[in-house]
Amino acid sequence: MGKPTDQITISELARRAGVAASALRYYEEQGLLASNRSAGGHRQYPRHVLRRVGFIRAAQAVGLALPEIRDALAALPQQRTPTRADWERLARSWQPLIDARIAALQRLRERLDSCIGCGCLSLKACALYNPQDSIALRGPGARYLAGDTPPVPEAAKPGPAAPRAPRAPRPRRATSP
Repeated sequence: MGKPTDQITISELARRAGVAASALRYYEEQGLLASNRSAGGHRQYPRHVLRRVGFIRAAQAVGLALPEIRDALAALPQQRTPTRADWERLARSWQPLIDARIAALQRLRERLDSCIGCGCLSLKACALYNPQDSIALRGPGARYLAGDTPPVPEAAKPGPAAPRAPRAPRPRRATSP
C-alpha cells in the first residue's frame, strides 16, 4: 500500500469518517469544514479534516449545536493541521459547557418519573406540583425540565403548629403525713 496523500476525496472522507457525503457538504456550507477543488472541480479535503469531522460528530453526540461547534472550530488554524495543544485548548474551553449539559441530563434523569410541568396532568404528582396546569402561565413546554421550580405542595408546606389537645390533669400523688 502506498503512502497516503495529503488530500482525500469527499467519498474517501465520507467512508473514513462514517458520514454521508451530503453531511460533509452541509458541514462545509455551515463553515465547519473547508475543501479545495481538483482540476476537475471535485471537492478534496486535507487529510487532517478527518479529525475535524470526528470532533464534529462527537460534539453532536453530546448535544452541542452546529453553531457552537462552528464557533469552537473557528479558533483552530485553517492553514495548518491543528496541534495537540490546539485541541487541548479547545477541549478546555468546552469543559463548562459539557459540565452544564451533564448536570442538565442528570436533572432530567431524576425528574422524568415525576411531574415535569408539561401540562399533561397524567400523574398523581401533577395535582400537587402543577395544580390545574398553573405552570402554563410561565410559558410553553415542560417548564420544570426547563429550569422552573415547582411549588411546594400544600401538604408539604410547614404551617403554624396545630393546637395541641389539652392534657388530662395528672393524678396527684398521695403525700405521706
